[in-house]
Amino acid sequence: MNPRNRRQEVTRVFDGRTHHIALCRGFREGLPVFGWGEAPSTLLTKTQLRDAGLRPNGQDPLALLVFRHRKPYARETVSELFSVERAAPKRQAAPGQMDHAMEARRTCVDCTRVMGYCVPTSTRQCWDCFDNEHADRIEAAA
Repeated sequence: MNPRNRRQEVTRVFDGRTHHIALCRGFREGLPVFGWGEAPSTLLTKTQLRDAGLRPNGQDPLALLVFRHRKPYARETVSELFSVERAAPKRQAAPGQMDHAMEARRTCVDCTRVMGYCVPTSTRQCWDCFDNEHADRIEAAA
């Protein structure tokens, strides 16, 4: 389909403080749908908000961004668009919060030792405990 022949509708998008009039491709689930590069600059996806140091702040999406990738087997991608004006700054971790989280990732659940490396998330065991448990299983099977 030729992009110039697409049906476009005029819609109003209220982003918290102002109304923006924009051309959209229609509506889906009551939200205006924009194509790649067609959304107003005051609406961003969650990833774009995160890159700008912002978070959605509990707001509902105001519109949808719908597009297909260039490869023929790629499916349609739908992203929610949020208002920049209603967004809040990202929260910063407390000073000791990250140290505590990293210590938890380095602690073995079996021997409770804090290792010098992050233990695998699949087992939460240090390599010594994992090897001992694996050796016990091999002996039991033999």
